[in-house]
Parts: sequence; C-alpha cells; structure tokens
Amino acid sequence: MKSAMKTETVTRTVLVSVAGAVLVGSALMFVPGMVQDVPAPAPGPAARAMTAVASGAQATLPDLAALIDDREKWLSKHPKDEESWAVLGAAYTERGTRVGEPASFRRAEWALRRSLAALPAEEGNVDAQVGLGALANARGDYMTAWRWGEQARRLKPKRWTAYPVLFEAYNGLGNYKAAREAVEQLGKLRTGSPVLARTAQSYRDRGWREDAAATAAEAVARAATPAEKAACLHRLGELAWERGDLAEAVDNYDAALRLLPGHGPSLAGRARALGALGRTDEAFRDYEAALRALPLASYALESGELYESLGLDTDAQERYAVLHDRQRRGNPGGADDTLVLGRFEADHGDPEAAVVRLRTLWAKHRSVEVADALGWALLKAGEPRQALEFAKRATESGVRSALFTYHRGEVERALGEYGAARRHIGEALRINPHFSPLLAPRAKESLSSLGDPPEGGPRQMYPKPPATERQPARETGKPPGQRRGSVEPPSGRTAGPRTASSPSSASGSTPRASTSGAGWTSGTGSSSASASSAGAASSSTSSASSASTRTD
Repeated sequence: MKSAMKTETVTRTVLVSVAGAVLVGSALMFVPGMVQDVPAPAPGPAARAMTAVASGAQATLPDLAALIDDREKWLSKHPKDEESWAVLGAAYTERGTRVGEPASFRRAEWALRRSLAALPAEEGNVDAQVGLGALANARGDYMTAWRWGEQARRLKPKRWTAYPVLFEAYNGLGNYKAAREAVEQLGKLRTGSPVLARTAQSYRDRGWREDAAATAAEAVARAATPAEKAACLHRLGELAWERGDLAEAVDNYDAALRLLPGHGPSLAGRARALGALGRTDEAFRDYEAALRALPLASYALESGELYESLGLDTDAQERYAVLHDRQRRGNPGGADDTLVLGRFEADHGDPEAAVVRLRTLWAKHRSVEVADALGWALLKAGEPRQALEFAKRATESGVRSALFTYHRGEVERALGEYGAARRHIGEALRINPHFSPLLAPRAKESLSSLGDPPEGGPRQMYPKPPATERQPARETGKPPGQRRGSVEPPSGRTAGPRTASSPSSASGSTPRASTSGAGWTSGTGSSSASASSAGAASSSTSSASSASTRTD
C-alpha cells in the first residue's frame, strides 16, 4: 500500500524546521505498490486513509488510527501477509512522526521486519525496504535510510516510492547534488502535491526563494486532502518566516490550523512569528499547544529562548530543564536530538561538550545544519579559526539562512575580519531581522559596534600608484655617479669637495629626504647647520677652489 504523507521531519531543528516539515509525504506514501493487492478495509475512516495513501496524499490522524486498527485485526488472522505488515509499519512510522511518539517507531520497525520475514528483500519485497528507509529518516539515521532507499531503487528503478526516501536521506547527509537528482527523477515518475513539495524544498536549498514559494503555493493548490493541504500551507509559512515576512507567515499558519487544528508544526511556527510581532502571550499559548501535540526538543528550546529574551528566567529554565532531561536519558527508539541538544549546549550550557557532541554527528551527517551548529559551538568554545571553516560551509551551499549568516559574521568578528563581519551580520538582518529572539538583538549590537566602513573602501581595492622616475641628486659638487645621501662614493670614484656643512659631516646622523624635496638634510640637522650651508654657498669661488681635497 501507499501511504499517507509525512508532514514533517522530527529530527530537524527550529532554525531548520523548514527542512523537515516541508517533506510532505514520507511514511505511508512510500508504499504505493501495496494498495492493489492488500484487501480493502470496510467503508469508513480506514477506507478513507487507504484511498488517500493510494494517491500519495496524507490521511488525518483519526483515519490513520482507524487504518492501523484495521490492519492489526486483519493480520491477527493472516500473519503471513507481507504487504499488510508493510502497510502497518508505514502507518506506525507516520503516526510516530506526527505525534512525536517513539513507541510508534518501535512498533513500525517490528511490523516492517515481520514483512521481510514473510517475503525477504532479495525476493522483491520493495515495500518493506522503502518503509524501513522512511523509518530511518524519521529517526534521523540518514545513512541507514540511504542504504534501504538505494536497495529498493536498484530492485525496481521505476518504482517512484524509493525517491522520496533518497531525497530526504541525501539532504540529511549533506549530498545536495544527489538530492536534486533524486527529486528530478521523482518528477519524471510522479506528479502532484508531494512531488511539488519536495521540489520547493530543493529550490529553497539552492537559495531560489521565489521559485520555492511559487512551487509551494502550487503544492497547496493541488493537495488532495485537508491534512496534506495543511502541511503544504505550513511549508509556505516557513518560507515566509525565513525571509522575514511575519504577516504572511501568520496567515499561512492560520490557514493550516483551520484545516487541521492541533497541527504541531503550524502551532510552533505561528508562535515564533507572533513572538517576533510582540504578541508574546499568544506566542506562549501556541508553544504550549505545540508541545502537547508534538513534544519536540526544538520547540522547548525556542520557547525557552523567547522567555529568556523577555527576562523571564524562571520560565526559561523550566523549558531548558526539558532539554537537560533529554540529554540525560536520550530518546530511545525515537528521533535523534543530537543537533538540537548541541545548539542548546553551545548557547546555554557547556560549549566544549557541544563541540564533542556535534563532531560525532558531523562524522555521520555533513549537512549545512550540522556544519553551522558545529562552527558556532567552536566559536563559543574559543576556537574561531576552526569555526570559520564550518561557517563557510554552512553559508556557501546556497540556502539563505539569517542564523547561519549571523553565525559566520560573529566568527569573522572574533578573528578581526571586520569588513567581512560587517557584511555578513548586516546580511543576516536583511534576510530576516527577527530570526531569533535572543540573537537578532545581539546582531544589531554587533553591527553597531563595528561602525561604518572606512572611507574609500578596503585598501586592497585601491589602485597602485604610478611608478615615478628617480631624480638625480641636487647637491653641488657631487660627482655624477654618487647616490643621494650616500656617505661613501661609488667604487673607484673620488669624492667631490666637501664643506663643513655637508650632511655627512654630522657625526651619527642618518640621511633623509627633506619635506620640501629640494635636497637632503641630516636626520639630526639643525637650523644652524642650514645657515652654515647657506653661508658656504655664498662665499667666494676663490675660497672654494683653495679647499683641499682627499681621497676616501
């Protein structure tokens, strides 16, 4: 069976919630080959869910629950039905993703393994392999997801369901070129809102914001179910938030919540935008609702930082306590919180511990999100030179992120690269001046402290001065080959007549050019020496000619 779409990816952070929730359609949508052969449920919610997933759309949570119940009853009597096991596993993955329930992920793995036991992968059980790939993506295990997706693609390259798995896996691994190729291949095999949603994500990752917004709007128009349309509207809201358009973001979140009340990602997105608009009471109300619907670590971090930005430290610490608890006990069987916890440690805990945590993640997943978080943690740990490498990687991939750009600017400021710092911090505030309740005000302070650039622009941009021809010495009586200001005559030459006022006669003096450029004066020359020279020049020629000469 095909499945309903996964509306959001629970493993992404808030700054990157765009990259997760956008991937409309993941779990149930990935098993389309099943629908033709799986016995149809009786008319009702389960049948609606089956119809939705057959077209690649997303089912509502109540209908999804009915489908799970229907398949469990069927399998109690038909335990060797590998396709129904795959449907059940995909449905559990979808539910675990949308409500943040690790137990559903464990049940999903159990059901998908039962499917493989009934029909092994090498014998053509593509549905179970795609389902396991979707489950690995939901848990944030992108390498495992890639392996399952590639194996399914090799078995049946024309089966479109492998490509959404590969698209998300490649994005998580940081292989954006391969992710683009996967979504392009998906577009050749399938049409509709799920394909458009991924195409919009691909455009966003390349920095094509207008194309991303236009394609996401088309995905909304072509959505087949209310749940799918709500997910696409949330995506539009995230794109508006990223470019700092708060009113449009709120409008899209509102529209999503009218279709699907209690949609966790839309509640959290609206809370973020309302907080930036100063409507903090409403923002906290939405954060509370979002955490009840989908208890992600990223939502706890966001709401805690909003409390902290308002000086409500006790409330902030209550939110941060959730993250401390997650650090201690982990999230067994559920989504990987390493990225969110690393960001939390860097800003509110132990930056050196954050570096260790994020280096471990970087060894597995080299996405721009991990690069940015690791670079920021290195800066906070006192290693700006190492941080710059990761900050550049995060900002030079194409995606336009105010947070990434601000982080890079602060790294450059720490290194004394003030021009680059001024440029990047200013750019971050132009991309989205509200990007963080804590960091956006700090960005404005940093930019103010850097001041205006020096007049005339950077020195390396100045034109080189034209070369000038060296002028001959003007002192009278010097042989033609002697250098200006030279004490010793050229080799094989005899010094000309000297007077007591000669610059070289001042013991210990250093020759230097006069400010007027009319000759040379002693480095310790006095006005009396100048007067003596003038007097010597006005003496009679007979007295000059009677002066004795010597050879140096």
